[in-house]
Amino acid sequence: MRIGLARENASVWVYDYARKDEGYLGAYFSGSTVGRSDEDMLPVGSDVDIVVVKEGELPPQKLGKFMFRNTLIEVTYISSEQLESAERVLRSYHLAGSFRMNTLIDDPTGKLSLLQAQVSKQFAEKKWVQLRCEEARNRVQAGLCSLNSSSPLYEQVMSWLFPTGVMTHVLLVAALRNPTVRLRYLAAREVLSEYGYEEFYPKLLHVLGCEDWTPSKVQRHVDGLEQTFDTAASVAQTAFFFSSDITSEARSIAIDGSRELIRTGNHREAVFWITATFARCHHILAADASDAVRRSFEPAFDSLLVDLGVHTPQDLVHRSEEAIRLIPELWEIAEKIMLAHPLVT
Repeated sequence: MRIGLARENASVWVYDYARKDEGYLGAYFSGSTVGRSDEDMLPVGSDVDIVVVKEGELPPQKLGKFMFRNTLIEVTYISSEQLESAERVLRSYHLAGSFRMNTLIDDPTGKLSLLQAQVSKQFAEKKWVQLRCEEARNRVQAGLCSLNSSSPLYEQVMSWLFPTGVMTHVLLVAALRNPTVRLRYLAAREVLSEYGYEEFYPKLLHVLGCEDWTPSKVQRHVDGLEQTFDTAASVAQTAFFFSSDITSEARSIAIDGSRELIRTGNHREAVFWITATFARCHHILAADASDAVRRSFEPAFDSLLVDLGVHTPQDLVHRSEEAIRLIPELWEIAEKIMLAHPLVT
């Protein structure tokens, strides 16, 4: 499916459903399709991200991923308070990218259009780029320092994995790139290559634990994830913030998307999302599956962690400390990218 058709389908959902919600103020596109041509094909394992702006309190859970007109859509709600000023948006590396260009689907009040015009004019100013990079760097530091050794292993893995992955966002934000989720390592590799810092990329993979992984090793773990995923999706009842990522509709992202990365020679770039999805599946199994079912899938998860160099929870602490020690070099490169970028003024 072409991205243009996928956007059209997502827009129909906004007009047919989101507009009817109480407090609805508008909607815009976010995520990996921002900046892509309507003629581009929607990549395997990709969805169309929509942000719906609402007034007042937000639902306790995001609507998440679902199929509409044969298009996988992910809907996130945001409070209008988070968009109260251009300055607040410009400081946020998660928000600013969607307002760099006109991504608006619907703007009944006109406020989003005004905000977009203000943000786009200042988006590349160095003070705002640096503040967004600092926000990402601070998330890395805070996250890696917050591991709770009393939590279940799958929670500890997520507490280590996600801030480690945000290291890529520091670089992407510095280069004015979209801080993508699943494909963050692939995007970071491209940025480092473009600016002449290819030697740093293996260090990012090293603290993740997959620097020397082969395609066959990644494929073996995707096969293990596939079985775990299908079972977790079939038993899931408890609502988590990531619940819509572990469903039959979202299967193409975790499984097909990972296999596509392997097929195209980007096997190491698949490891982050494979690990994240494995941990989330075990979170679901712990809540909603029998002990026997949960235990039957532990060997596949344990095998993944061992290959990542995680034999005990203490290894996650050591890996976090290793990543923290890499932050000064990461920041130095980010500053050099900002300095070299022709649009950062």
